[in-house]
Amino acid sequence: MKSNNKTGIYYDTKRKKYVVSYNKIDSKTGISKRTRKSFDTEAEAMQYQKELEYKSGNSIFIKNNGIPLCELMKFIEEKKFKNNRIAEQQYGKNLYTISRIEKLDIGKKDISEITSEDLQNYFETLKKYRSSYIQKFVSQFSQAFKYAHSKGYISINPMADTYIPQSIKQTKTVRALEIEEQQMLTDYLKNKTVNEEMYKNVFLIQLYSGLRIGEVLALQNKDIDLRNNLMHINKTLTRDSNGQVIMGSTTKTFSGIRDIPIQEIILKEVKEQMEISKNNFDGQLFVSSIGKYADPKAVNKILKRIMINICHVNDITTHSLRHTFGTRCIEAGIAPVVVQRLLGHKDIRVTLNTYTSVLNSFKSEELKKLNNYYQTQSITKTKDFEEGR
Repeated sequence: MKSNNKTGIYYDTKRKKYVVSYNKIDSKTGISKRTRKSFDTEAEAMQYQKELEYKSGNSIFIKNNGIPLCELMKFIEEKKFKNNRIAEQQYGKNLYTISRIEKLDIGKKDISEITSEDLQNYFETLKKYRSSYIQKFVSQFSQAFKYAHSKGYISINPMADTYIPQSIKQTKTVRALEIEEQQMLTDYLKNKTVNEEMYKNVFLIQLYSGLRIGEVLALQNKDIDLRNNLMHINKTLTRDSNGQVIMGSTTKTFSGIRDIPIQEIILKEVKEQMEISKNNFDGQLFVSSIGKYADPKAVNKILKRIMINICHVNDITTHSLRHTFGTRCIEAGIAPVVVQRLLGHKDIRVTLNTYTSVLNSFKSEELKKLNNYYQTQSITKTKDFEEGR
């Protein structure tokens, strides 16, 4: 092939390269400019030309004269949101993650310019962050390149030979309250009025029902069934794409829809809150100081202040109260599958993994039951047990 001024592929005899010649419009000036890209083999040049053809029909490419990585990420998230694949809160969180990527050098590039080495160098900088933080950033890159490859915008997915780093940051664990701490908190809350501690009943309900903070704050009068002593859990407070607190249409997971028995220890407080909230909008049991949805973050700060004051600890959150309920259930001998249903875990493995240490502490006692069973069934001689054989 000889060099010419037409668009297409030609062989540059002087440079001994295959060249793809195409028109590129400057997105700022709108002026078309002849652009050339060289390749060692004709097959590579043909593949690149094919990618250009695919891109030329893409709205992002037309708008930006290329496919910027972060524009593609936003496009995918918007598509997922419009098709109800993700909730508004998750949509907002994902857009925030993308905004962080946009500030990086790699985030300013077109997808066709990014190599596996570029990705690997960036991923290695993430090791100092939590595993969950690493995962949400890597997932944005993964879905963007997977989409681009499936659409033919790139011939090779650079994610294919990259390694995701392991976090070197110690995993932050949520601890349950010790028995003494639970006693102190319960006594404190029960001896305060709502005027003194406006969210006292939020904390008591969490502590003795295991609800998530968003589930408690989403409760309405109609969700409380005093005849059957039940709380109907069917929604949660969440946030919109702007970070504002809103009422979600369902719970965090499908398994979160459940009925929770009202424990005798908090029955008085539940009735009290129902009376207090009669004039709240939509019959909300709990509202903010200005009568709107209560902000879970603000409620959490109040609990931390209380725990510092009465127990001198600063590592307790509203999620700790839910974890405390689950821990007490396991300690009381309630079967893990029942605890799973009470807490609204999607999978029994979540329950087992969360309460592994508590379950392990009962292992020896439970094995004694097995030894006693062996003896009563005369599986072996009693003296074998006595002599430790």
